[in-house]
Amino acid sequence: MDRFSDGARIVDSPTARLLKSPEFHHLVARRWRVSLVLTACLSLLYYGYILLIATNRALLAQRVGDVVTLGILLGVAVIFGAWLLTAIYVVWANRRYDVEARRLRQRLSE
Repeated sequence: MDRFSDGARIVDSPTARLLKSPEFHHLVARRWRVSLVLTACLSLLYYGYILLIATNRALLAQRVGDVVTLGILLGVAVIFGAWLLTAIYVVWANRRYDVEARRLRQRLSE
């Protein structure tokens, strides 16, 4: 069990116990996992679009309408994809992460 020095005396800290708990470590690991997966998806989206621009300009130059090209539509799709990934994170955080963090905070105050 962790102990913190408070002057001459050593005090057990509920915060230290919580930070060492398996529940807290699971919550942090899950947050990292979700963040890394969404970051990887966003990176693939952006860099895939950039690589497509660099390697196949002719495809992106194809007209979809009188003014709009496929490149413009895909660029807009990249922006909407980023918004979608952000929305996925927000929904996950509100439904899962915040609930679990609140439960752990309440456990700390008991």
